[in-house]
Amino acid sequence: MREAMEYIYASLLLHSANKEITEENLKKVLEAAGIQVDDVRLKALVAALKEVNIDEAIKSAAFPVAAPAAAPAAAPAAGAEEKKEEEEEEEEKKEAVSEEELSAGLGALFG
Repeated sequence: MREAMEYIYASLLLHSANKEITEENLKKVLEAAGIQVDDVRLKALVAALKEVNIDEAIKSAAFPVAAPAAAPAAAPAAGAEEKKEEEEEEEEKKEAVSEEELSAGLGALFG
């Protein structure tokens, strides 16, 4: 599976560089990354990608790649994370107090 992803990543790299996704270009990218190229897989991928609009595929992906609009949405999530961290800190303080009380009680037992 990993090998297939390397081919896809190389294709996306070519696409983002506005280079044509050809067997030759894809092979150059893979070899530059130190990957041994499987010519059959290379030909199959190039043939399959001729039928795909990569920009549309990226837009319709379940997880957007890097959408500028995602930054404002992250701000409320950051606030929620801070609140969660504060709650965790309070819970730790309660546990610490409980341990202190427990230690004091044990000290009284064992004098």
